[in-house]
Amino acid sequence: MSNVLDLYDQSYFSFERAAGVTCVLQCAWVYNRAIDIDGLRRFHHHLRQGRLSRRIERSPLPFGRDRWVSPSDQSDLEIVATPCARQGFDAWLGEQANTPLDAEHGPGWHLAMLPFTDGGAGVSLVISHCLTDGVGLCEALADAACGDDNPINWPAAASRRRWRALCEDTRRFAGDIPSIGRAVVAAAQFARSRRGGAGSATPAPSVPPAPSARADERVTLSTATIYFDADEWDARAHSRGGTSNTLLAGLAARLAQQVGRVTADGSATPSIPVNQRTAGDTRANAITNVDITVDPALAATDLREIRAATKRALIRHREVPDERWALLPLVPLLPQRLVRRLVGVATGGTTNVVSSNLGAAAPAVNRPDGTDADYFAMKSLYPGVTTAIMHRTGGVLALLSGRVDRQVFVSVLAYQPGRPNSNDDLWQDLSGALGDFSLTATTGRPCTVSADVVVEQAISTESHDLTA
Repeated sequence: MSNVLDLYDQSYFSFERAAGVTCVLQCAWVYNRAIDIDGLRRFHHHLRQGRLSRRIERSPLPFGRDRWVSPSDQSDLEIVATPCARQGFDAWLGEQANTPLDAEHGPGWHLAMLPFTDGGAGVSLVISHCLTDGVGLCEALADAACGDDNPINWPAAASRRRWRALCEDTRRFAGDIPSIGRAVVAAAQFARSRRGGAGSATPAPSVPPAPSARADERVTLSTATIYFDADEWDARAHSRGGTSNTLLAGLAARLAQQVGRVTADGSATPSIPVNQRTAGDTRANAITNVDITVDPALAATDLREIRAATKRALIRHREVPDERWALLPLVPLLPQRLVRRLVGVATGGTTNVVSSNLGAAAPAVNRPDGTDADYFAMKSLYPGVTTAIMHRTGGVLALLSGRVDRQVFVSVLAYQPGRPNSNDDLWQDLSGALGDFSLTATTGRPCTVSADVVVEQAISTESHDLTA
């Protein structure tokens, strides 16, 4: 089995290095009782032996494809000695999200446990997105919880002599030349289409950084995680002519309207990742994307437009693949300064809103100590991101959802240039969007927003319980 990175994984890694920011996935479990430490240690052991036990080794060729190798070392399980009040869990998760991770040099992921003063406990796993996507991570978690290890043994780091590595990577590059030629043609067509203003949606202009903002200033993106009863979630979707996927896209469209992340004509443009992972797939990010344009004003009452637009986009994608994917063979050839400029194109621009549904996860995903946690969620984060990057990419709005047992989680990551970007502001916007769908959400633990905001939310959306 080849250990050469897939072109999408290669591009993802290149974009991260060019931007200087690591995208991470964070899983959070909440136990309302004492956790089994020995069970958690076994889970950690199997994670170290499983499909996450790899890192990236750079090619000696400047334009060569990188490879998967075995990690030389991995992080230890962190168990916090002093219990913390449950209200401090979100702050601790934020600290964990800032754990230094490196898909090339390691560690690529980190597992930690925080005991609560009331006898419960919280668990965090943060991992570089270069190592896996959400679906792949769920599979790795389920394997580790069941005690299954990875049958693939990646080559040791630096196991190829330099001359052999140069020869092998040169042959690989020669084999990629036909796809590079096709990518050059696709790039020319892509450039012409953008000059001609192709596309039905007119993007809103980007907002320059405020005069007081330093370009290299680190910013903390606003986040929120909420939980729904799965039966209620499904009932809301079906009553509006939709599915779980389209309800999430509808919520994303309404939230985009709330924060002003829409096109000049008021349309919302959800981008929907589509899972392409197959049995035995070793890709880190086995996904593609389809983009749709919808009227957010209709989303709360009728999801049929989103459902039809998604179906058309999927059919169109099978017939005419995303032109951005056709450019991937060029990425290893580009200097970092040019790759940095392409990050905004790759992320979709100033009106893009990500609506990512992992679907139903295996029950074992919710058992890091061998028993069911009371709550599980996954979120996507950009620790260390700067003002310059956020304004270059036009900000971010991303919703990530999944289902475990009878519970649906939705995590939100947001930053809109030119607007307030605190967690309180996001909660207010999210509360309004949830009220449009008459959805009842809980946080799974005491809310970290201010009491005034919670009261205001409870008054403005009577059916929305954010105080849990």
